[in-house]
Amino acid sequence: MIHLTAQVEDFFQALPEMLPYLPQHYAELALDKDQVPLDPDWRRYRALYDLGQLLLVTLRERGRLVGYSWTFITPHMHYGSTLTATMDIFWIVPEYRGRMGGKRLFRAVERELRRRGVKRWMVGSKLHKDSSRLFVALGFRPVELWLSKMVGD
Repeated sequence: MIHLTAQVEDFFQALPEMLPYLPQHYAELALDKDQVPLDPDWRRYRALYDLGQLLLVTLRERGRLVGYSWTFITPHMHYGSTLTATMDIFWIVPEYRGRMGGKRLFRAVERELRRRGVKRWMVGSKLHKDSSRLFVALGFRPVELWLSKMVGD
């Protein structure tokens, strides 16, 4: 029987457990891999973490890391009085998908965002690996479509 829990954790304490998953996460979801290599800017992540602007919620099965959500929390650039959460990335180990883990993970994120006084939460979904049904089921509504174009060599 699977027993999934979702909880807020210290980003840099959990990072060693997350690092082995990042290449698989990148391989599955990233586009333009030949031009955009996986190369996290850990110095900037650390700065955001030190400012209290980086939230990590993990999904675990009996202590084993099986998913994560990274979220930025800042006042919005256009609406300075509106504390806004913006999804950075999320991922769940494939064999744990479809077992309510996504809902459990994002409900834990929402609880923490409410606790921190966040007013608006923005998430995204890759079109080639669409997870928007999950977000609609959690009460999100589509509001914008982003497009991408490679312009450099």
